[in-house]
Amino acid sequence: MEKIIQITSGRGPAECSWVVAQVLKKVLQEASENNLIATVLQHQAGQENGTVETVLLKVEGKMVNEFLTSWIGTIQWVGKSAFRKFNQRKNWFIGVFEVEQSSEIQFHEKDIQYQAMRSSGAGGQHVNKVSSAIRATHIPTGIAVVSMDSRSQHQNKKLATERLMQKLAQNNIEQLKSKFKNTWMNHTQVERGNPIRTFEGTDFKKEKKVNKNKVDRGQSKRKLKNEDYR
Repeated sequence: MEKIIQITSGRGPAECSWVVAQVLKKVLQEASENNLIATVLQHQAGQENGTVETVLLKVEGKMVNEFLTSWIGTIQWVGKSAFRKFNQRKNWFIGVFEVEQSSEIQFHEKDIQYQAMRSSGAGGQHVNKVSSAIRATHIPTGIAVVSMDSRSQHQNKKLATERLMQKLAQNNIEQLKSKFKNTWMNHTQVERGNPIRTFEGTDFKKEKKVNKNKVDRGQSKRKLKNEDYR
């Protein structure tokens, strides 16, 4: 099972972007400790060094739902700003949201239509008298590629198939990027209060409290303890 989450500073200042970077480290660390695979799909760096405004993360594994239950929501950090020394604010909030996944285009060779065609050179001259070039079309999407690199029709078919696979993979990536842009609304939905986790201190190691009622609703197999996050 896999899930995609977004960790975002909302429209918060640099301090919130710093918190995003720290939470990202925590999520990656805890995912590894729980035998989950966490992969950064895309991120946007903040204006200050070591900060991240928003990041898209894919988490895979058997216990992914239970794991994310302890993260999705508002994260609070209590500490003094490292960017504005005279700022009196000590409470900073970011959000962790689950992102609805786009349906990936699956590759099946049965969905490919091959069409033989003559290879042509500059000025419309025929390079080969035989139909050695191949056009491969992915029927469900209409995406098509042409290979005329070789004089062998068999080799061109193989090359066209490989290129079509690459083009479909790129299409999936573009869909994911589009989904990432569409998650901008999450930037306006960070709740300032009722945090699922609260950290404090510049080392970001001490967890002040956990909203156990929210965590326990979906997490019967793993009991959260403060020492888990140190």
